[in-house]
Amino acid sequence: QVQLVESGGGLVQVGGSLRLSCAASGRTIPASHLAWFRQAPGKEREFVAGFTCATMSEYYGDSVQGRFTVSKDNAKNTVYLQMNNLQPEDTADYYCAGSRTLSCKNNKPVRYDDWGQGTRVSVSS
Repeated sequence: QVQLVESGGGLVQVGGSLRLSCAASGRTIPASHLAWFRQAPGKEREFVAGFTCATMSEYYGDSVQGRFTVSKDNAKNTVYLQMNNLQPEDTADYYCAGSRTLSCKNNKPVRYDDWGQGTRVSVSS
């Protein structure tokens, strides 16, 4: 079992920044197997950022490209999400997800086995 704990959410004004953290514990999985998703009220869960399978390069959902940056600390089994220029549409619960076996298609993970409890980000206009 992998435990994922997110932190860093909060209330921020439009144009502001936040940094989320996700620490993995329990059964060890590489930080490159972690990713960020979000779910806004009344909407489906959306991929935000993660790492490709072969090269462990960062990749992003279209709505956050250029504003968010994902990074990882392999020694700490932790992944971060730096969110800049936040907009009201970024308001959501943000979840960290982990892929134990890293099943991939087109160099991207297709399955995530473990999820954190989420951290709420609210952007006020």
